[in-house]
Amino acid sequence: MRHPPHMPALLLGTALVTVSAAPLSHLPAAAAAPVCAVQYAVTHTWDQGFQGAVTLTNKGAPLSGWTLTFDFPGIQRVSQGWNAKWSQTSRTATAANETWNGGLGSGSSVTLGFLASWSGTNPAPTVFSLNGNTCATAPGGPTEPPTPTPTPTPTPTPVEDPPVLRVRGNKLVDASGATRRLTGVNRSGSEFMCVQGHGIFDGPVDDHAVTAIADWNANTVRIPLNEECWLGLDNIKPEYAGARYRDAVTALVRRIEDHGMTPVVELHWSWGRYTGSSAGCADIHASCQKPMPDARYAPAFWTSVANTFKSDPAVVLDLFNEPYPDRAASTPGQAWACWRDGGTCPGIDYEVAGMQDLVDAVRATGAQNLILAAGIAYANDLSQWWAHRPHDPVANLAAAWHVYNFNACADEACWDSVLGPLAAELPVVAGEIGENTCSHAFVDRVMRWFDGRGLSYLGWTWNTWDCSSGPALISSYEGTPTAFGIGLRDRLRALPTREGKDTP
Repeated sequence: MRHPPHMPALLLGTALVTVSAAPLSHLPAAAAAPVCAVQYAVTHTWDQGFQGAVTLTNKGAPLSGWTLTFDFPGIQRVSQGWNAKWSQTSRTATAANETWNGGLGSGSSVTLGFLASWSGTNPAPTVFSLNGNTCATAPGGPTEPPTPTPTPTPTPTPVEDPPVLRVRGNKLVDASGATRRLTGVNRSGSEFMCVQGHGIFDGPVDDHAVTAIADWNANTVRIPLNEECWLGLDNIKPEYAGARYRDAVTALVRRIEDHGMTPVVELHWSWGRYTGSSAGCADIHASCQKPMPDARYAPAFWTSVANTFKSDPAVVLDLFNEPYPDRAASTPGQAWACWRDGGTCPGIDYEVAGMQDLVDAVRATGAQNLILAAGIAYANDLSQWWAHRPHDPVANLAAAWHVYNFNACADEACWDSVLGPLAAELPVVAGEIGENTCSHAFVDRVMRWFDGRGLSYLGWTWNTWDCSSGPALISSYEGTPTAFGIGLRDRLRALPTREGKDTP
């Protein structure tokens, strides 16, 4: 809900009485105290691009909604941002509050970030307005960043290329036959920013940002994708759709690999209207988690993704984030049949693409990449995975599993009875682990159990969200961990090698 700008009252009565003999035209103007202060900084620059940060402090009455505007002096254009809804018209950039940070108390601050392009020079804006009121410039605020002095390029430290992984028995192995594990993080954003019209990524994904992930000793980064954005369907803004989206994702994949880490690309949000039990939304578009991938677009999505990465077999392909056909079906047997075979599934209005359909779509391109297939119950139930496993003609398929402290299979007894037998047959990758406690006692138990069996796990998520309302690993994209993220960071740094090889 938008609120009218706060208009401070002008108290002129006392001045008129005190100086009543003086002509009004000679009275000094009463300067109203600024209702806001802004500090602007360019945090990173690269060829024709930069990352900026704007810290806004409310000096006036508490706000329940806010809009900050400023004009760029040069040829600069915001491409995406975070912690606000960003837009730009001509030279005027606008940042409006998100639903979760609209409340801004007196004296409170919020830091907004954005990525932008520039041409010629990159001068800083000097005038900022909050809800129509001009802000003061805080100390250390807007200044044009100095032109950097060229320095010799240092010799880079050699980084081992990420391994090309294959399934051998119940292990993942590289080309030399050495056992490997996938241990790292999820980088959320590209599944929702584009469909919501805000950009492609939530926060920076430049080399500096990827370096921060590598500094945690991560060897894997999972990238959630949006079906409609990748395919460029017409409900997505053109600047975030199709080739632009694919190129941005591919560039991130390359940066991850440049740091020696394995990229995992996965289908997170997909098309299809579902309004049954546990529905995330009633929207037919890819704006929430659906119970199963759809037969209309999902096979085409995986054909395109596989064609994009089949020449790079180090990229891992995760077929679908968190299937939950069990919430629509009457029996576990119906749910698992839907999971594997798709078609007309009980309780789901659209035609479903089963895991076998998606494996077939990938392999038809000639791609040999490792494939992950998550189980039902939001990927937390693998009880019938082995009995319903899809056929993979190149035998490079592993099981994906997700666990949070609020899931059904969330204790060692369940892990021993369900995961243990499956992990004896094939590799199990915990594509998401987390807890909603802003602590790490639960994931410590998960990682201890997985480390003891040489299995893989990825923390959710490398985003600067409030860890008290969801499992966010970091409080800044420099890699500062939250109270939750400390557990994963310390565990990753304690592993013998970032390459994830087993040690004797």
